[in-house]
Amino acid sequence: MHEEVENRKSPPKRPFIFYAVIAMIVIMLLNAWVFPSMLQKTVVEVGYDQFLEMIDDGEVRQVAYDEYDGEYVFLAENEYGTGIYKTGIWPEDGQRLLQQLLNHPDIEFSAAIPTQADPLVTFVVSWILPMVFFFLIGELFYRWMRKKMNGMPGGMGNAMSFGKSGAKVYVADAKTGVTFNDVAGQDEAKEALKEVVDFLHQPEKYASIGAKLPKGVLLVGPPGTGKTLLANAVAGEAGVPFFSISGSEFVEMFVGMGAAKVRDLFKQANEKAPCIVFIDEIDAIGQKRNSGSLGGNDEREQTLNQLLAEMDGFDGQKGVVMLAATNRPESLDPALLRPGRFDRRVPVELPDLQGREAILRVHARNVRVEKEIDWGAIARATAGASGAELANMVNEAALRAVRMGRQAVSQRDLEESVETVIAGAQRKSAVVSDSEKRIVAYHEIGHALVAARQSHSAPVTKITIVPRTSGALGYTMQVEEGERMLMSRREILNKIATLTGGRSAEELVFGEDSMTTGASNDIEQATKLARAMITRYGMTGEFDMVALETVQNQYLGGDTSLACSADTAARIDNQVVETVKTAHEKARQILRENEPKLHRLAAYLLEKETITGEEFMQILND
Repeated sequence: MHEEVENRKSPPKRPFIFYAVIAMIVIMLLNAWVFPSMLQKTVVEVGYDQFLEMIDDGEVRQVAYDEYDGEYVFLAENEYGTGIYKTGIWPEDGQRLLQQLLNHPDIEFSAAIPTQADPLVTFVVSWILPMVFFFLIGELFYRWMRKKMNGMPGGMGNAMSFGKSGAKVYVADAKTGVTFNDVAGQDEAKEALKEVVDFLHQPEKYASIGAKLPKGVLLVGPPGTGKTLLANAVAGEAGVPFFSISGSEFVEMFVGMGAAKVRDLFKQANEKAPCIVFIDEIDAIGQKRNSGSLGGNDEREQTLNQLLAEMDGFDGQKGVVMLAATNRPESLDPALLRPGRFDRRVPVELPDLQGREAILRVHARNVRVEKEIDWGAIARATAGASGAELANMVNEAALRAVRMGRQAVSQRDLEESVETVIAGAQRKSAVVSDSEKRIVAYHEIGHALVAARQSHSAPVTKITIVPRTSGALGYTMQVEEGERMLMSRREILNKIATLTGGRSAEELVFGEDSMTTGASNDIEQATKLARAMITRYGMTGEFDMVALETVQNQYLGGDTSLACSADTAARIDNQVVETVKTAHEKARQILRENEPKLHRLAAYLLEKETITGEEFMQILND
């Protein structure tokens, strides 16, 4: 975890002087036209005769003498409202008359009549309050506009932050930050990145010998293997500012904005050096340039060109380290991968057996589990799983324990979570007819029986005919005892035969006219294996060690395309058909030789619905 200290993604606010000038202009206009009538009462000067007339008319209510000016000030009410008036010094007879009139019960003689508001109140009301009011109105209006623009399509929300990188800046927290202890199953990748951390801690050690740290480190691997987690761990170990941004955030609808964001990002990085800059999914801006194509994305290419220039320009000795992650390294521009830019390429592959066990233990640290947990068995059952999938399995096991009302996760919860992630959750509400159940039982026993009667095949650990949410009506689980990195030709042919075992059992028991669609996935896998033997692995005498197929996006499914003539492709198809047919015949022969066991095991599976590998082997060996 990291504490976010800055977010450059938010639009910059206008300077305070902008609001101050607007407020001052408005306040001056209000003081000139509105506030005088509100804060002070205008004093009207009248003649002595008029004053006497106002007394005769009964309009005068209050009179006071202003010694400083030598004038009388009085308050009068008439048809136009209440007003304040003043008059000069009167003649002697006038003063005597005035003394008589002042004895009138309706006229009050007071010490002073207030003619204007208190100066402090006047200043606060006429200057301070309007400034605060208009500043708040402007701020609320600005935030409302920013919120509305952020919701607009096409990137209009960035209209007020042109040229800003949008990178989030984090400062590592020694207590809660992600470290290498939180990353398991990627020991080689961690070793390669520890050198980066050591350089940030002790740059003088490398400078003394003249060594330079690689400017850029590219993390490549399948999705879910922990590339982003490794980058966070490097920042947590180094304890330096960590800039995190996605490659897609550089892409703008306006040409030139992406390049401006790149410039701003590197400017921030140089200001905060030593630091780490991490660009996730860099393939969004780093794809190969193709100037020969029509309608190219000029904005993306300008952004890439700016990134290349910035990586050439910044000084690696300052401690600015570039990290990037992608699962499409083959699509990146060669200029981005040359020495001097991304010097080091760190593979972050799927974990092996020991790595999977370590990952499971890391994710189980915050989960209450029973003491007797065989993590090795769970790791063996999850061959090919990524770190994210293993984390999901542990969480699914915890959720299952809660549903079952237990206080801790058991071995059974973990095993069921593996099956849930691989094949889907059990469909307890699914209604399967007895005839279909019988077909599924023979199908699954056919797989298991062919696998068990062949050498160099993974042992069967579980057989079930309980429907799953993935659509499978049953499955047979085989788990290798150890980690297998290579497969021989015999093992591939045995696997193809095992895949055809389900359909072979249906043909043997129910006849060829009763074969079902349940073998569709088996057929697909068997065909892919047979084709790979011929086109990629060079396991045929006719084509020898010739690559007839290329793999694209190896980390994203591994799409393949033939690299041969049409005549050769036809010959490949014939070879694939012959390979699968030979394996299919082998499976049928095995089942014919073990037909009594096939019927007995299928009946037992129909009764139990789920049996273990031990139960299967015990009946098979009786």
